[in-house]
Amino acid sequence: MRLRDKVAIVTGAGSGIGRATANLFAQEGAKVVVSDIESSLGKETVEEISKNGGTAVHVVTDVSKADEVKAMIKKCITSFGKLDVLFNNAGIEGFWGLLWKMKEESWNHVMDVNLKSVFLGCKYAIPYLKKTKGSIINTASELGLVGSTSRPAYSASKGGIIALTRSLALQCAPYGIRVNCICPGATETPLLVRFLGEKQKERSLRKVRQEIPLRRLGKPIDIAYAALYLASEESSFVTGSILVVDGGSTAQ
Repeated sequence: MRLRDKVAIVTGAGSGIGRATANLFAQEGAKVVVSDIESSLGKETVEEISKNGGTAVHVVTDVSKADEVKAMIKKCITSFGKLDVLFNNAGIEGFWGLLWKMKEESWNHVMDVNLKSVFLGCKYAIPYLKKTKGSIINTASELGLVGSTSRPAYSASKGGIIALTRSLALQCAPYGIRVNCICPGATETPLLVRFLGEKQKERSLRKVRQEIPLRRLGKPIDIAYAALYLASEESSFVTGSILVVDGGSTAQ
């Protein structure tokens, strides 16, 4: 087991990439704190892990709120006594449309949930990760590397995560903490459906598949395996890395 005796927090673990990663981490021996803003979805993930013989606890967290992030970290320490891996994965797609038609509160909401949440998670987790020489993994996006015609705030927030990851990797290196991020491409998750729009979902999905060199969408487990690598000792010399998992989209 690649994460035997490790303790991990996964945010946004109620569905999609987060749920797949929480399950995979548990299968690989980690005790998992399942964090999600939706209580019912988080509980479902914990039930899946338990049915498969793993160990997990659930905590409802709005990752944009400092008090709730602190409570998430506290839940981890009181439940399992330490923290080895923080996977800052929670995020939203936000406003669709032209930047100059976007309301300021919509911009702020995307930045709070997608980017500020990474700041908060790292800020309150690092004192514990220093003790274990742990790993921080952040979910960015291929749209943090390229522009978006429809989601400018989302793209900006994910680009910010990439820059923050690189800076934090340098600050944390003296403490033995590794900091990396994953840039998923189009992945079969509820967020992707919302991103493309429910009404024309099937037509939009076909178009997206055709534009990806590998001619398929990513699956949550594809991203989960990338996170597993970055959480494990196999990546012990990897920090400040941007791992792109997009089927070749950004190579075009």
